[in-house]
Amino acid sequence: MRFIFLAALLAAAPVIVEPAFAEPVNIRPDVMSVTVDTANGPVEIKRIQDNENKLEGDWAKTSRPCPSFCIQPMIPAPGVTPVGELEMMEFLKDPNVVVVDGRVTRDFEGGAIPGAINIPYMEAPDRLGELGCQPDFEGFICDGEDVKSVALYCNGPWCGQSPTAARRMIEAGFPAEKIYYYRGGMQQWRLLGLTVSGG
Repeated sequence: MRFIFLAALLAAAPVIVEPAFAEPVNIRPDVMSVTVDTANGPVEIKRIQDNENKLEGDWAKTSRPCPSFCIQPMIPAPGVTPVGELEMMEFLKDPNVVVVDGRVTRDFEGGAIPGAINIPYMEAPDRLGELGCQPDFEGFICDGEDVKSVALYCNGPWCGQSPTAARRMIEAGFPAEKIYYYRGGMQQWRLLGLTVSGG
């Protein structure tokens, strides 16, 4: 009788479930995070550690109408170099490279790569002075030692804002070989669960 009572008591007891331990989500096998200096102080870029994390909302969309959201080329203009996330993280630590979010300000404020500055694509050819170029009557002179390289990105492979910025910067005198293009943009950055600053 005592055995039956004990069995019934155990069956009625709440089941305590231990949380499953997530496997670590590194950036690379030997790198868990990267710390970059930003205007608001140091930020640690790392991946979301929840192994069940998924993209939701607008970032999960796969089929945006073209036009306007057509797939962008890997190289938006001759001489521009395509890059990925690991290169972007290195650029964020390199004082000779400026990471530029070419999206409209509203999108930038909704979440950006930590350490990036916002130069909306329509303003890019007029703001080359911020990259070390000297104003000239016909545009800018961008051949001095103080001219920084630029790593451009926008919303994702379907976003034409940073490719447009690259072409307009080149037309205004910025050297194509100093432009790097992260085609994956915010969609790929978020897909990999990397730290986002702002909204």
